[in-house]
Amino acid sequence: MIGTPKYFKQRKNMKDYLKDLIDHTLGLGTIELIKVTGTDTETAINAVAENKSVIISGIFKDPIADFIGVFGMPNLNKLKTIIGFDDYDKDAKINVIRTQRDGVEVPSTIHFETKTGDFVNDYRLMLKSVVDEKVKSVSFKGAKWNVEFEPTVAGIQRLKKQSQANSEEEHFIFKTDGSDLKVYFGDASTHSGNFVFNTPVTGTLAGTHRWPVKEFLAIMDLVGDKKVKISEQGATEITVDSGIATYVYLLPANKK
Repeated sequence: MIGTPKYFKQRKNMKDYLKDLIDHTLGLGTIELIKVTGTDTETAINAVAENKSVIISGIFKDPIADFIGVFGMPNLNKLKTIIGFDDYDKDAKINVIRTQRDGVEVPSTIHFETKTGDFVNDYRLMLKSVVDEKVKSVSFKGAKWNVEFEPTVAGIQRLKKQSQANSEEEHFIFKTDGSDLKVYFGDASTHSGNFVFNTPVTGTLAGTHRWPVKEFLAIMDLVGDKKVKISEQGATEITVDSGIATYVYLLPANKK
């Protein structure tokens, strides 16, 4: 187990939710828009990288009352900048403003204001009709998971080292060797490297698929407990439990 999250007994505030969401989406470097779908019993998010290299879904452990409705969160770098201001401390007012549209009350803005009201920012949310068009639902019918494991700190560090030594490679290969799960960079016609990423594992992988280095490493760097599932059908699923939400990252494979 790595990156064990802190579970707070006190109720989270809006800044906690927003920071966790930003860290686990924008932190990948390929996500600029999040779709939020909220009810009184569940708050879910979805996002897709521009290059389709990773698909994200997530569920908050507790429903967020201010997030009831369907809306988009664009320009995540701007939101990250705003929530990073120390002016917005524990006494700040951070809430979602709702407006009427076609007779329905919908979230429109996240309002940030210091306790004294002397430092204010308004972050505009995207309408449902627009975000529905930009973040298309992705149908994933599941897969047969050939190998499942919890990555170790040592394995992740080795992956970083090999990615540095083979920086010209944008993809790597997972392949089992007995009870070892190994990672391969390059091939016989290029500079190459390999290492044992996790052992022991059950199941087998023939090494017929390639996985994106940048996105995989970015997910490994996220805060939270992680579990990796790999399928010979061409999908890797990584679950990250941050303590505030559970995020699922689906990486479609590239053929060798």
